[in-house]
Amino acid sequence: MNSRFSENLLIAISSIKAQSLRAFLTMLIIALGITALVGTLTAIDVLKGSLSNNFTSMGANTFTIRNKEFRIRIGKGGKKPQKFRAITFNEAMNFSEQFNSTGTVSVSTMASMASTLKFKSQKTNPNIQVYGVDQNYLATSGFEIEKGRNFSRLEASSGAHVVLLGHDITTTLFKKENPIGQQISVGAGKYIVIGTLKTKGSSMGFGGDKTTLLPIENVRQYFAKPNMTFTISVLSKDARIMNNTVSEAIGLFRIIRKVKIEETDNFDIIKSDSFAKALFENLKYVTIGATIIAFITLLGAAIGLMNIMLVSVTERTREIGIRKALGATKSSIRNQFLTEAIVICQLGGLLGVLFALAIGFAISFFMQSAFVMPWGWIGLGLTICFLVGLIAGIYPAIKASRLDPIEALRYE
Repeated sequence: MNSRFSENLLIAISSIKAQSLRAFLTMLIIALGITALVGTLTAIDVLKGSLSNNFTSMGANTFTIRNKEFRIRIGKGGKKPQKFRAITFNEAMNFSEQFNSTGTVSVSTMASMASTLKFKSQKTNPNIQVYGVDQNYLATSGFEIEKGRNFSRLEASSGAHVVLLGHDITTTLFKKENPIGQQISVGAGKYIVIGTLKTKGSSMGFGGDKTTLLPIENVRQYFAKPNMTFTISVLSKDARIMNNTVSEAIGLFRIIRKVKIEETDNFDIIKSDSFAKALFENLKYVTIGATIIAFITLLGAAIGLMNIMLVSVTERTREIGIRKALGATKSSIRNQFLTEAIVICQLGGLLGVLFALAIGFAISFFMQSAFVMPWGWIGLGLTICFLVGLIAGIYPAIKASRLDPIEALRYE
């Protein structure tokens, strides 16, 4: 059995060499299909890993209380938007003072979504996010200090003109100078840099590298706007009692907000992994779409391969007649052509896997995420290639095996 397989393999390789251009083009089509399938699935795995690292850097035991979004309600006059009142500074601070024994609480607010920062002749693009935060914000948000220090309690509560800069901002404004102690402009205000933040990455637009942090009292004074709302972040002491901590927080904040027993919450609770779960759900559709495209490409490759094999059968009719005259059986002829089709597919599959791994490595490098060898996807890709070769080669192989040796020998 092994000798027959080896013989079929050698004949297949010899035949592929004889029609190298056609075989290579077919391999390339198969490789593109496998690249689309394995490469996309590998890239999505890398993306998921990066998202998980970014979102869970806040901690599995972190949750946020924020203002509730608009809701549509049906009344006598039809559908009307229901607007929930903003979370006030006093409500947020009351919660912070009363809930500190259960976990670390920070209060923050959005000052600007599109600010420009300047240092001497250097300036950023006008897309910098500026937040007003207290001294606990770094602990609850997952940020870490790279240089300098965090806000003190006094700086946060007195509205000092000090600032913490995200990684991208630091590299943009300070090419050679040490940023600590330098004065920069944030909008129209002047601030002293007391600390810079480590990079958090920016998967799918999320991340803190373009973030600027100011003391929350300073933002209340210089970035005040009507209906300013505040966000509360809570770092629970123990992830195992996360649900209990969330329930306790909801109960306390309902009391602070004076929500009646029969009324629903007029604020939202967001856990640290909620955004990641939503993104993963959307990525599922990307995966399905990429898989469909890959299978369509592989279907085209299978049709092309079948065409090549049929042409090959026609071109080698006399060879088949000679082999049959020398005693070759139908099964040996059939197995020879099947082996040839499978070899072409497997070579194309291996080429596609190499392309896919290159894509995975590139994405993981640019996203600064760990790359895990996708053995499962590689196995799936090569299995699909085997099936494509089997399906595309079966009809030409059967046709070759059924040729009449007398007629085949007469073929010119």
